[in-house]
Amino acid sequence: MWTEKLEVQGPYNFDLVLDRLLLDPLHVVDTEKRTIRVPLYIEGKPVVIEVQSKGTTHEPVFIIQGSLEETKEQALHRLKKIFHWHQPLGEIAEHFSNSDLKGIFDTHHGTAIVLDFDYYSCLVKSIIHQQLNLAFGYKLTERYVKTFGFQVDGVWFYPTPEEAAAIKVEELRKIQFSTRKAEYIIGLSKEIADGALDLEELSKQTDQEIIDRLVQIRGIGKWTAESFLLFGVGRPNLFPKADIGIQKAIQKLYGLPQKPTIEEMETYSKDWAPFLSYASLYLWRSIEKRSEKDGKTARYEA
Repeated sequence: MWTEKLEVQGPYNFDLVLDRLLLDPLHVVDTEKRTIRVPLYIEGKPVVIEVQSKGTTHEPVFIIQGSLEETKEQALHRLKKIFHWHQPLGEIAEHFSNSDLKGIFDTHHGTAIVLDFDYYSCLVKSIIHQQLNLAFGYKLTERYVKTFGFQVDGVWFYPTPEEAAAIKVEELRKIQFSTRKAEYIIGLSKEIADGALDLEELSKQTDQEIIDRLVQIRGIGKWTAESFLLFGVGRPNLFPKADIGIQKAIQKLYGLPQKPTIEEMETYSKDWAPFLSYASLYLWRSIEKRSEKDGKTARYEA
């Protein structure tokens, strides 16, 4: 067992970060203890790392624990990127302080972009969520992982590409996948398992190169490729204009009678670069709310 104390430059509101992570029922979050247990692959081995906040928004401190000493350095490196501890959020908030997004940034002060825990699960989740409302997208993803994935120390891991490549379309149909979506997941998994697609190497390329490569894969369009760039690779300047949630948020922000056109979205967002990814996150946050039923699960407003 190893333990590491990590101090991060504020502001960083881990409670708001956990609040958004509760969107996904697969995440093992304890809001009282202020912890999340993170599933990672380190040198091909599935390991679980616990992250706990002990600090404040302005003086963030984290206690990180893992079971295998030999995984420590790689785990810390991955976690710093996943939780966006490498980019001071004060600089980003200052960038938006004179923009139309100031109110949203004030409300969600210190909320960081948190990446999906590995590239493959990010793509799989994005494909599952295509053309589904948020709640059912997460429910279907949870059903997929709990049917075909596995647990380590009580934390769920997605099935590996090799395991997913062997799943039959009929098996996915039984858990409410459409035939096409089942074929997309299996096809992507086969490309990775066969070595035709290396997501680690792909992540080193430019935004456009990554998009161009991913859209060659059946079932992956620009929306899914952009989702991978934002929540998989962590690129800072992504603004998926075709995303319905962002369209709804801009409609609400500007009091528009209908969802904005692509041209209108380009006009509104022209001064938000080079942090368009954070504009996207905070716009999503502006239309998400805590469940009135249990106070724990966030949902998009209808």
